[in-house]
Amino acid sequence: MAWDFETDADYQEKLDWVEQFVREEIEPAVRMYAHPLDMSDPVRNALIKPLQAQVRERELWACHLGPELGGPGYGQLKLALLNERIGTTLSGPVVFGTQAPDSGNAEVLAHFGSDELKDRYLKPLLEGEIASCFSMTEPAGGSDPTGFTTRAVRDGDHYVVNGEKWFSSNAKFAEFLVLMAVTDPDAERHKRASMFIVPADTPGLEIVRNVGVTGHAGHEGTHAYVRYNDVRIPADHLLGAEGEGFAVAQVRLGGGRIHHAMRTVALVRRALDMMMERAVSRETRGKRLADMQLVQEMIAESWVQLEQFRLLVLQTAWKIDHHKDYKRVIKDIAGVKMAMPKVLQDVAGRALQIHGSLGISTEMPLGKWVLESFHMAIADGATELHKQQVARQLLRDVEKAPDLFPSQHALRLDAAAREKFAPVLEQLATEGVR
Repeated sequence: MAWDFETDADYQEKLDWVEQFVREEIEPAVRMYAHPLDMSDPVRNALIKPLQAQVRERELWACHLGPELGGPGYGQLKLALLNERIGTTLSGPVVFGTQAPDSGNAEVLAHFGSDELKDRYLKPLLEGEIASCFSMTEPAGGSDPTGFTTRAVRDGDHYVVNGEKWFSSNAKFAEFLVLMAVTDPDAERHKRASMFIVPADTPGLEIVRNVGVTGHAGHEGTHAYVRYNDVRIPADHLLGAEGEGFAVAQVRLGGGRIHHAMRTVALVRRALDMMMERAVSRETRGKRLADMQLVQEMIAESWVQLEQFRLLVLQTAWKIDHHKDYKRVIKDIAGVKMAMPKVLQDVAGRALQIHGSLGISTEMPLGKWVLESFHMAIADGATELHKQQVARQLLRDVEKAPDLFPSQHALRLDAAAREKFAPVLEQLATEGVR
């Protein structure tokens, strides 16, 4: 029976190195450039590329990928242990080759792309030489793919795309976009859309504007409002078969959701560390904050929330590795996505409160993390949708009560017990014991 929580010694040694590397190399570098995916920034390149080289030397580059794709094939559980150490900044995943949306887009390309598309886009993406974009959400339809209106119409050996997409993250940096568009509006709801690779320099592809997120850095936003104006895509840029867009999307979204959760563990842990440091450092009314009962309650509740969430994330990662099928872990993935925003909001919010006015200032990251929790509650599907998914999965195989009263009704259980043990009771009665 293999059931323990111990990391093997060799990988633990790597994780110890990662913690020091993030603290001493990545986190200081973050303060020197605007965005880790802006490959036109010479400062970014001068700082990040040498760090990526060190990660490769340690065989930690893109560790969720198999050897056939240039990774060590560690799987999701080891990736979770890594991500909970590198997820304190946007740059951490970039340095380790696991950043969103590129990690999910690479997975889609690996599964559904042609050899030509893999050579042109997948290889440089996995090498960290280019960035990509996931263009799915629409201004009116939100993230519900069954309500999308962007159309891709077959025209000879091309598809012609018209429509608009919203919050297409990193489009401004991308070499290509992964697009979901409707190819058959009359088909069954989950068979209407298809997935495509769209080269970023395709005529008619317009970035209307780049939208910023409250709490993120002050530079121009990176979530694009994209308009497709008679964009012609070669038919061989279709990912999977026509009408399989929803199924293709689930391949990348399942992984993307659990990866977000892994990185959130890092933020929550950092917020708790900051909370505790402040509590033992700050005094008021002759006492440390750490000696105040309500502050102790905040710290205790934060630790419990973190540990509960972390264990759910690790168990879900283990299940993905075990089953090798995201569909079999859909409830668990929805569960971690559902829990993620609240854990970060609660713990970062308590840390902010304990820091007082300093906590809400731009000199500390806590306010940004509280706002980031709302971002997490929307990205890759709203929290409410994931709650529904969890409930549906749990209820799917539950049987109705046998009659008007519940199966655990006391009178029913009493009657069943009397029937089960009737021979014993009768024997005791004949012996005069009862």
